[in-house]
Amino acid sequence: MNDDFKKYFEVNKDTWNKKVSIHAASEFYDVEGFLNGKTSLNSYELNEVGNVKGKSLLHLQCHFGQDTLSFARLGAKCTGIDLSNEGIEKAKFLNNKLGLNVTFIESNLYDVPKNIEDEFDIVFASYGVIGWLPDLKTWGEIIASKLKKGGFFYLIEFHPIAWMFTYLESPPKLIYPYKTNEVIYEEYAGTYTNKDADIISKEYGWNHGLGEVVSALSNAGLHIEFLHEFEKSPYNSFPEMDKTSDNMYVLQGNQRLFPLLFSIKATKK
Repeated sequence: MNDDFKKYFEVNKDTWNKKVSIHAASEFYDVEGFLNGKTSLNSYELNEVGNVKGKSLLHLQCHFGQDTLSFARLGAKCTGIDLSNEGIEKAKFLNNKLGLNVTFIESNLYDVPKNIEDEFDIVFASYGVIGWLPDLKTWGEIIASKLKKGGFFYLIEFHPIAWMFTYLESPPKLIYPYKTNEVIYEEYAGTYTNKDADIISKEYGWNHGLGEVVSALSNAGLHIEFLHEFEKSPYNSFPEMDKTSDNMYVLQGNQRLFPLLFSIKATKK
């Protein structure tokens, strides 16, 4: 990994470390409800991942581990990794509080091969993860290397078209390319759980198109089982969204021209 990437990762790590305590105290993550039995998983991933009981699962970029722990509650043997040491410490705290047996490891995604020896039945990632990664070719290869034969990778992610807009102004303005090798830098007050939080988020990211995602996985030897796109999101994560009868969110009016999410499942034959 080149020195520029390392510099970007350090800035991102610092921002995510600052976010952990804010996110853990937020209504968005509802830690109290989670500790009392509420799952953090949404209907999309629950339905498409399927039964995980007795299966080993590696969760990439797990933040402070709620989804990892939710899969453990469903019977999976889970390992979660994240760039943020504060996130991993919070994940371990929740794991101990719940009496579960999840392994949490502080690791940059690109360091997974040297930090994790096992292979898994399932590799999982979700919601706002690939935008932090400059190199999807290596990402796909790492995923393939961590899967057992017959295992699968599942990703549910915000649609790349959604990342073409800046949401720091209203209405959102189309300013970013659909995909780019150039780094994108944003600096803003607050965080997605609390716009008034006492934090300046400094973030480096990269936009990746669907073709790049599919190619990274297929070129690594994985078989694409499906690619789905969804106009509804479980998160009120963009300005001026409408809530639907099934407790999802959609963009308003003439902004509702593109899908908000996509999911992909890829199997190691």
